[in-house]
Amino acid sequence: MVQALRFALDPNVTQEQRLRSHCGAARAAYNWAVSWVVASWWQRKAEASYGIGEEELTPWRPWSLPALRKVFNEVKKTDPRFADWWGENSKEAYSTGLANAAAAFDNYATSKRGQRQGKRVGMPRQKSKHKARLACRFTTGTIRVEPDRRHVTLPRLGTIRTHESTRKLQRRIANGTARILSATVRFERGRWFVSFQVEIQRAADRAAARPDVAAGVDLGVKCLAVIADSQGTVRFVPNPAHYDGALTQLKRLSRRLARRRGPDRRTGQEPSGRWLAANTERNRVHHRVANLRADALHKLTTGITAEYGSVVVEDLNVAGMLRNRRLARKIADAGFAEIRRQIAYKTDWTGGTTVVADRWYPSSKTCSNCGAVKAKLPLHVRVFICDACDLVIDRDENAARNLAALAAAVTTGTGVAGDPGVPAPKPREADQKTRATTRSRKATGGRAGGATLPHQRQQETRDRHQDTETQHALR
Repeated sequence: MVQALRFALDPNVTQEQRLRSHCGAARAAYNWAVSWVVASWWQRKAEASYGIGEEELTPWRPWSLPALRKVFNEVKKTDPRFADWWGENSKEAYSTGLANAAAAFDNYATSKRGQRQGKRVGMPRQKSKHKARLACRFTTGTIRVEPDRRHVTLPRLGTIRTHESTRKLQRRIANGTARILSATVRFERGRWFVSFQVEIQRAADRAAARPDVAAGVDLGVKCLAVIADSQGTVRFVPNPAHYDGALTQLKRLSRRLARRRGPDRRTGQEPSGRWLAANTERNRVHHRVANLRADALHKLTTGITAEYGSVVVEDLNVAGMLRNRRLARKIADAGFAEIRRQIAYKTDWTGGTTVVADRWYPSSKTCSNCGAVKAKLPLHVRVFICDACDLVIDRDENAARNLAALAAAVTTGTGVAGDPGVPAPKPREADQKTRATTRSRKATGGRAGGATLPHQRQQETRDRHQDTETQHALR
């Protein structure tokens, strides 16, 4: 299987300049590819406005990686944007930008045709020098981990010292159970990292400790996860809330930063030294919170997948949940989507199975004892009380037990809600989304989903009043 291993780097001043030069070259190649392809689109649009026929329009420029690479290799020697310095960097830097541009155009084309899930992808745009992320990928050349386990060697960059030991990867390479496919350098959270894409042969003894036991994981804000297994054991994992713990310090540092003279690109104002120092101190706190969160999530997901053979998670609408202004900060700090992503690929490592419950599966509204489904269960109700069997249980624990039972239902095919191809029961539409707030007055949808004009609403109001008066008269 293919796995990525990331290590922090400690480059010297010269090496850091080379790293930034390679990442800048990737950004320049990406911007060239975007402008080169889009130029033909605007040219065709201008020609069509003059009545030129389809056959006589400027031909479309291809955006595949081989085509972009062929044209760029000819242009870079004469274009003044590249002619003076393109030889200072590895060819892999320019190939990285061209590959990203080709992928961006492919995503735009598939999204425009309706073949891509998620939000619509717009036309690729050029990357700003001030906002673009610094990254560069190497696929050929000298890419190795040194035997001293403290250095890595990359093309044109030479040997760079690592901040941490690389024994986890170097031991596998020495044993012949790993092979490096590519390396990506990236600047994030205030330091440089190198990620090795490695083909690893995993041993068969890395299976889960209890492969026959299924676990349901219910994610929340107060408790980060409630884990209930098929044997009746329930475990509560408290939310570490790293961001809330650093919120007071971040507010203080943000106020200090606001009092300094910051940069302003509109007027060309440069930031003061005090502003740069305050910004660095605030970013250090943000980076620490992000590192603590990543460490906690990896420990949680590794423990779950190493113990259970089947793990059931919910298909949460995290993007929709973040629109709740009262819970957005808590939900973003918890990292629900990251937990599901890590569980999905870590179960593959242990030979387990990840079951994703349907988004409308009523795990919280269903009684884990008798199976009765409540019609409504508001979010502020934290204790589940069954009207059929009088079961009183914590809301999150009840949901986790239902998710654990769903794993057995999916694997055995019992025909209950959550089975592939089997519709879920809908008592009084209990599995549909519950409206927590009143309908906005700005909504433009009418009774049939179309726009409702003011005079139409007035006529409907008069009709309702007339019907009410008629009913009172008949009584």
